[in-house]
Parts: sequence; structure tokens; C-alpha cells
Amino acid sequence: MLSLNLPAFDAKIALVDGKNVIWDIIRQKYVALTPEEWVRQHFVHYLIEHKGYPRTLMANEVQLNLNGTKKRCDTVLYQRDLSTKMILEYKAPHIEITQAVFNQITRYNIVLKVDYLVVSNGLRHYCCRMDYAHNTYSFLPEIPAYTELE
Repeated sequence: MLSLNLPAFDAKIALVDGKNVIWDIIRQKYVALTPEEWVRQHFVHYLIEHKGYPRTLMANEVQLNLNGTKKRCDTVLYQRDLSTKMILEYKAPHIEITQAVFNQITRYNIVLKVDYLVVSNGLRHYCCRMDYAHNTYSFLPEIPAYTELE
């Protein structure tokens, strides 16, 4: 798979029924190894191992209902009281991060109302801090460590 702009980790990859699968540390099972999943697994390991995010407060493929349709957030970070704190959206490395990608994650945020939105294609990463009091947001220079989340 393609080298990403994220730290390497000990990826557990297997061949099942002729298809590559990768161990998902969050879901605790093997999942299809797609380019987007490659990004997700790298990013999740980066958050856990380098930014101190608790694995037990993260969930992958979180379903939500948006205007009567079912959508799936790639990764959601919860707070200890199980309220939502961050939505993470991943794209395959060849997919450019565009306004349409941000529109997708902001639609999810209509339902979840998180403090942080993160988008990554494994090569470029963006993190926004929401300011609901002023109806604005700001881009952060890097992904904050778990202890820096407000």
C-alpha cells in the first residue's frame, strides 16, 4: 500500500477468501483493506500512539440519521460521558480534500454537534475547532493531543 504522511505502525494484514484485510484496532476485527481503510487505520493508530487518544472512546463506522437517511461517520471520538467530541472523515490518498469533503463532515455535525472536525486523505490532514457561540470555526495548525482538547 501507499506510504502516507503518518507514522508507520505494525499493520496486521491477512488474506481472507483471496482478499486483503486489515485488523481494525477499534472494531476488534478484520475489515477489507481498501485505500480509505489504509488511511483510517494509520490515522487511528496515530491518534492512539502519538496523540494519546483513548482507544475505548473511539468508534469506527458510526451510523447516524440525517434528514431521514442513514449515514456513517468514519470515526467518532467520545468524551467520558459518551457525548461526542470529534468527527473524523477519511478519503483514499488519491482523493483530493475539497469543499465537498468538508460539506460532508459538516452535514454529519448537524446531528452530532462536536467541537472538532478532522479530514484526512493520509497525505494532508485538516482539523477545525468549532465555535458555536460565534457561529464560526478555525483551522488548527495540527491535530491536537487528547490532553489539549477543550
